[in-house]
Amino acid sequence: MKVAIIGAGAAGLAAAYDLAGAGQAVTVYEAAAQVGGLASGFKEPHWDWTIERFYHHWFQTDKAVLELASEIGAGDKVRFPRPITAVYDRGRFHAFDSPLAVLTFPGLSWLDKLRFALAGAYLRFSPWWQPLERVTAHQWLSRWMGRRAYEKLWQPLLVGKFGDEHARQVNMAWFWARLHARTTRLGTFVGGFQAFFDALAEAARQRGAVIRLDTAVRTIAPRAGGGLTLQTPAGALDYDACLVTTSPALLSRLAPALPPQYLAQLSALKSMGAVVLILSLSHQLSEQGVYWHNLPKGEGFPFLALCEHTNFVECEHFGGDHIVYCGDYLDPSHRYFQCSHEEIVAEFLPALSRFNAKFERSWVKKTWLFREPYAQPVPPVNHSRNIPDVRTPIPGLYLASMSQVYPWDRGTNFAVELGRRTAKLMRG
Repeated sequence: MKVAIIGAGAAGLAAAYDLAGAGQAVTVYEAAAQVGGLASGFKEPHWDWTIERFYHHWFQTDKAVLELASEIGAGDKVRFPRPITAVYDRGRFHAFDSPLAVLTFPGLSWLDKLRFALAGAYLRFSPWWQPLERVTAHQWLSRWMGRRAYEKLWQPLLVGKFGDEHARQVNMAWFWARLHARTTRLGTFVGGFQAFFDALAEAARQRGAVIRLDTAVRTIAPRAGGGLTLQTPAGALDYDACLVTTSPALLSRLAPALPPQYLAQLSALKSMGAVVLILSLSHQLSEQGVYWHNLPKGEGFPFLALCEHTNFVECEHFGGDHIVYCGDYLDPSHRYFQCSHEEIVAEFLPALSRFNAKFERSWVKKTWLFREPYAQPVPPVNHSRNIPDVRTPIPGLYLASMSQVYPWDRGTNFAVELGRRTAKLMRG
C-alpha cells in the first residue's frame, strides 16, 4: 500500500515508523525544513543542545512516547529532573509543586488547603472523566475546591489558557486530565527534543519511509477508481491512503471534496494560538532557580508563563547562556500575531524586572519570536460529541490532530499514541 503522511511531527513520524515497519510504502511530506512539528528546535553554533520553538517537556506517565523512545534505542537518553514550579500571589512567587509547598502557601487558609487536597486527590485517582465533561471547569472547581482556591489558582489558568471568551466554557474533563496524568518530575531528551525527532525520523527511514522536507502538499482529491491524488511540488502523485496530522482547518483547505457536514464539524473545532518570545541572557533571571512561573493575567503581565529553561536543563549545554521563554495562548486574531518582533520585545522586556529587580536590558544577548495559530484546542461541555473520527468520509483519507487526543491535553505523548493507533487502523 502506498501511503502519504502530511506532517512530520510526533503523530506523523510515529505513524510512519509503524506503517513502514508493517511493509507499507510510506512518504512523509513536511512543509518545514526539519521534522518535529511544534516540538522542533534550533541551536546556536556555541550550543551543544537544541531548544524547542515552543517549550515542551514529558511526564513520567507519558507511556506512549517513552515506549517509542525505547523501541528506537533512545530510551537511555531520557532525563527526568525535578524543576521548581511557582505561582504568583500578592507580589511574590511561591513554589507550588509539592504537598509541602501547598501546605506552606500563604494565599490559602487551612480550610482552603483541605478542600484543595481532597478535590485534588479525587481528580488524581478517579478514572472517570466522562461525567466531568458535562460541567464546566469553572463550575466544578469553584464549587469543590472553594472560591478562594479557584480565584487564586485555577481561574487565572483558565483565563490565561483560553482567554475571557472561552475560560468559562472549558469542560472539567480537560482539567481532570491535567491533574490525573501529570507528574512533578518533567522529562527532557539529551540534546533537546529535536534530537529525539531526528532519531525517530532516522528509525522510520531505516524501515523504508521516505521523508520529504520543505515540501508542502497543496491539495488532496479522491480518485474515481479509488485512492487519492496529492498535488505536490513534484506534481500530481497517487496514493492508496493519506494521513493528515496537521490542523483540522488545514485539512479543510487541502480536501475541499470532503462532505459539507464533515467540513462543518472541522470548522466548529475552536483552538487558541501561541506566541512565544525566547531570550538568551547573560545572567540567571530567577534567583530562586524557578523553572515555571504561572502568571495571572489580572496582575498586568504581558504573557501567561515565564519558563527559565536553564533552571530545568543546565546552561552549560547552551554555552553558558540562560534561556528564558515568555509564552502566551491567545486567540489567533490577537494583535500579538500582527506585531513585529521588535514590538513584542519592547512589550515583554519591562516585565522581566518583576522576576529579578536587578534585570537590565544589557543582559539580553539574542531573542527569537515564534507564533502558531493552532496550539491549544478549546474543549467545551460534552466535547466528546464534537471530535471527528480519524477516518474521514473520503475512503483512504485519515486525520490525526491534537484536537482528537481529548480528554487529554495536547502534547507529544498523546500525539504519538494517536498516530500509532491511526496507523493500526490504516493497516486494517
